[in-house]
Amino acid sequence: MVARIYKPARTAMQSGTAKTKLWVLDYEPEQPRQVEPLMGWTSSDDMKSQLRLRFETREEAIAYCEKNGIPYQVFEAREPARRKIAYADNFAFNRVGQWTH
Repeated sequence: MVARIYKPARTAMQSGTAKTKLWVLDYEPEQPRQVEPLMGWTSSDDMKSQLRLRFETREEAIAYCEKNGIPYQVFEAREPARRKIAYADNFAFNRVGQWTH
């Protein structure tokens, strides 16, 4: 079972960077999920899919995998492009775009 090491991106509902500073170790699923026929819930017999470890640095996560003999794959984090736009820029005299109303 291969472990994934990555730095999570912020969700679409987040404007801040909460829960994006730590590196996460997840396991790849060994078996596909099944739909339970009576209630329609999605279930899995894979217990490692419930395990999520968090580390301060990428090197700590790699050291944990190497110490325990876990094969791993590292996904590099991409920093989002930061736009320095203020709300007041919508009303600036030197605005490039035209008003639509």
